[in-house]
Amino acid sequence: SASPAMQEISSKAASTTSPDRATTAAPAPVRYRPSPMVIFSACLVLLGAGGPLLLRVYFVHGGERLFLSTMLQLSGWPLLLPPICVSLFRRRSQGVANLLLPPRLAGAGAVLGAFYAISCFVYSLGSQALPLSTSSLLLATQLAFTAVFAFLFAGLRFTPFSANAVVLLTIGPAVLGVGPGSGKPAGESSRTYWTGFCEAVAAAALAGLVLPLVEVAMARYGRRTGPAARVPPPYVTVMQMQAVMGAAGTMVCLLGMAIKSDFQALPNEAATFGLGKTNYYLVLIWDAISWQLLNLGIMGLITCASSLLAGIMIAVLLPLSQVLSVIFLHEKFDGPKGIALVLCLWGFASYLYGEKVQKKREAQKIVEQQLAKKTEDLESAAP
Repeated sequence: SASPAMQEISSKAASTTSPDRATTAAPAPVRYRPSPMVIFSACLVLLGAGGPLLLRVYFVHGGERLFLSTMLQLSGWPLLLPPICVSLFRRRSQGVANLLLPPRLAGAGAVLGAFYAISCFVYSLGSQALPLSTSSLLLATQLAFTAVFAFLFAGLRFTPFSANAVVLLTIGPAVLGVGPGSGKPAGESSRTYWTGFCEAVAAAALAGLVLPLVEVAMARYGRRTGPAARVPPPYVTVMQMQAVMGAAGTMVCLLGMAIKSDFQALPNEAATFGLGKTNYYLVLIWDAISWQLLNLGIMGLITCASSLLAGIMIAVLLPLSQVLSVIFLHEKFDGPKGIALVLCLWGFASYLYGEKVQKKREAQKIVEQQLAKKTEDLESAAP
């Protein structure tokens, strides 16, 4: 179905065409503009770029608790409760019950949240073994997995541009494994490196599966009827879905922490942390906040656009993570990483250009259909 912006463009184009010229006037070119909610969500993803950096800081300076590091990626969801309550209060005239998540969608969100926790745990394993610059390059392969799973489950149609992006974003990280010692830090064993390599790719695959499943769940269980079905859901729905997934994932992490006795080990880990005890807790707090911004932005992109666009924005973090890791962690940026970065950015640019062309074609087709329908109505009304 067409978005409100496209419908508005179509109606304006049809209204400006006079009846006597409807059969001959060509539709005006259409310019595609993303909605404000999509732009806002994309900005949240970029603001959350500090999450992977702080997670690597935790490991570099002595952090070893995998379930704790996993919970940091999920446990920021209580920050959403105040804006959710404010939004529900301001929209109370529409009926609070109509704004709450449907029970089936909430249940699906809880299951997906638990599954996402597994993805974050595998990502923590890879982040523990690999430099941030390497793990971020490998995480970019989630776009390829997202595209494949979106094709299988969400009805995604490949274009030459999106197919090119998937190929480049798959080849790019593979370059890290070409040649002796490619991307491997000095002093690290090959076994540790390749184990982390496989774990990072597995995390990308799991994340690439979760994103389309969230899109499918929102489409299947979050459908609305009447006029509300023609516009994107309010952002309070996005926040609720993210809160449900975060709460479910946090419960999984708390269970893992209890089994591994992480709660008893936290004071000792804080005391031996390389940056000091106070900075230990600050790293944990700000990491959780950064990851929450990133997760909320991803959920907003899935809900207001598509899971593939969410995967694209995760890939956008790649160059930013590279810069942050070189500046703050003094990681080496060698030739294989440079080649992989260029290929990933090339694939990202290819997708963005193809998406723009595709959206313009879709909007132009809507305009042409509106004009054709108006022409038929005029011809049928003629004596």
